[in-house]
Amino acid sequence: MRPDPQQTPPRAPKHDHQLERHGDVRVDPYYWLREREDQRVLDYLRAENTYTQHQLQATEGLQQALYEEIIGRIKQEDSSAPYTDRGYVYRTRYEAGKEYAVYTRFRGSLDAPEEILLNANERAQGHSYYANGSLRISPNNHLLAYGEDTLGRRIYTLRFKNLNTGEYLPDEIPNTTGSATWANDNQTVFYTVRDEALRPYKIYKHRLGTDPSEDQEVYHETDDTFHSFVYKSKSQRFLLIASIQTLTTEYRILDADQPDGEWRVFQPRDKAGKLEYSIDHYGDRFYLLTNYQAQNFRLMTCPLDATTKEHWEELIPHREDVLLEDLELFRDFLVLTERQNGITRIRVMPWAGEEHYVEFPEDAYLAYTGINREFDTSLVRIGYQSMKTPPSSFDYDMERRQLHLVKQDEILGGFASADYVAERHYAKVRDGAVVPISLVYHRDTPRDRSAPLLLYGYGSYGNSMEPYFSATRLSLLNRGFIFAIAHIRGGEEMGRHWYENGKLLHKKNTFYDFIDCGEYLIQEGYTATGQLYAMGGSAGGLLMGAVMNLRPDLWAGIIAAVPFVDVVTTMLDESIPLTAGEYDEWGNPNDPVFYEYIKSYSPYDNVRAADYPPLLVTTGLHDSQVQYWEPAKWVARLRELKTDDNVLLLHTNMDAGHGGASGRFARHKETAMDYAFLLQLSGYPLPES
Repeated sequence: MRPDPQQTPPRAPKHDHQLERHGDVRVDPYYWLREREDQRVLDYLRAENTYTQHQLQATEGLQQALYEEIIGRIKQEDSSAPYTDRGYVYRTRYEAGKEYAVYTRFRGSLDAPEEILLNANERAQGHSYYANGSLRISPNNHLLAYGEDTLGRRIYTLRFKNLNTGEYLPDEIPNTTGSATWANDNQTVFYTVRDEALRPYKIYKHRLGTDPSEDQEVYHETDDTFHSFVYKSKSQRFLLIASIQTLTTEYRILDADQPDGEWRVFQPRDKAGKLEYSIDHYGDRFYLLTNYQAQNFRLMTCPLDATTKEHWEELIPHREDVLLEDLELFRDFLVLTERQNGITRIRVMPWAGEEHYVEFPEDAYLAYTGINREFDTSLVRIGYQSMKTPPSSFDYDMERRQLHLVKQDEILGGFASADYVAERHYAKVRDGAVVPISLVYHRDTPRDRSAPLLLYGYGSYGNSMEPYFSATRLSLLNRGFIFAIAHIRGGEEMGRHWYENGKLLHKKNTFYDFIDCGEYLIQEGYTATGQLYAMGGSAGGLLMGAVMNLRPDLWAGIIAAVPFVDVVTTMLDESIPLTAGEYDEWGNPNDPVFYEYIKSYSPYDNVRAADYPPLLVTTGLHDSQVQYWEPAKWVARLRELKTDDNVLLLHTNMDAGHGGASGRFARHKETAMDYAFLLQLSGYPLPES
């Protein structure tokens, strides 16, 4: 795709700004784009939006067709799989044509009259953006606490509702993370607030009916590399405050019957030892998932009154080839989520009896435990999906070893799983590591190298990219695209070492893995040079910028969504949300070794006079995780230096943040734009606008 010569792309003015570190003086001519309230910045972003709209004008008919097709697959009137909790059945439903959810419950069974907890459509009226935080019901089932964000920066105001009368209480608490945790007195809640950098750092206690300005601070996380939150054990007996860093955790506990009591440290943080643990409670023991002397984690227990690590006793040992990810406690069963060879497995262990794994019909899939609030049951709720199987909720009978389908997402528009082929491949990359690749395509797509292929990746924070289902993706598959996920290092698909070998001074493994996976797919005949596209978002947007600098010739087009591309400048600015807490991921550039390494791959710092592939960059003005100015600066520098005449587009959602537009349908306007960009590049015929 070539730019329309009749419209000149926007050019951001250059205002030299010197940044110096370790004797290295860097001149950043686009630093001024950080000024969010500057009218010149807003005018520039709007000019870029206008240019993008003009350049994609020929695809407007296709975008509309894609949008209608995508939302046409969504069942207008739909509801979630119900779950039970303390005598009520809870379900979320959607009404025809409405953007937001209606949260409901039924006393005893679904045959009882419906009670509406919260109608988000009503709450969203008058707001261009709306998101509600977690809904939390008081122990006596009478009161609701929830958060609301109307800007998109994930800053929520806590509100409360009397479920017996439908009355909204006058208590309103601003600047929270959107969730409250109830003590067992049904009057006291604990919540987390953010600092100026949006770090969750203080826990407060609020008693209903009192002035929130007088709420008592119960914990202050002073280390700015940690963030904090508060929650409740499944047993409802303990309140817990977690302090989390990339490589270290610490918990405090309090009897939920004693909200005015003193919090007790469970096990002091050990930053030097990089000690991680998470806890839950059952009976007279705590249960811990921990990396204590166990890279892939192990399960340990300890008494209620002796919780430091010298009292921990091993229940499930460490294994070199299995990553222990999660646990779920029941009266008669322990359920573990494990990952082996990149695939999640559900392990059921009776407290007395023979253990087993839940069997699933596909080789590559995503399985996980769902909402399981009840202790005294033999049923565990399991979620399941694959790249050709829609999200499904099962109740698994742990005694009879039987799966019962509760709900599978209904995909309208003639979808049939049998029309698609899902495969799992393993690519040997340049240093000998073997990287999994999951891919899916329509069964009619030719395997003669002619098909366009979209390669997706992330590769950061130990977040594993799963072989997940996407109803929107069908619009590409049905038009001949192959879709592939590269499970590159930096995630945790193959175990904890997979993460360790894709971070800090090993970060470039992430980029090389992605490039080598692209080369593998060409060599195996799934696509050809000139038909390979790439996409990633957030830290995956950093991946896009890095692989574009390293191998600009490999990609026929790239989409970088909310991309983290100005790594050096951001990691040197502790006023920006997330920065200080991410030194363990990227390294602290105040250290000259990390400064030079980060600078060697940071996309913004490595733009050069070269030919680059067509590129679509998306961002949100109110993004709290990757600030809008990173992609804006990156695009400005690319416009200045690139030597090709390929299209370069920047689209800024002026009303949203990191997650894009809110609502069930509206967000797919942006999806349709992304897909139209790819389809036009691939030569797909465009309908008339």
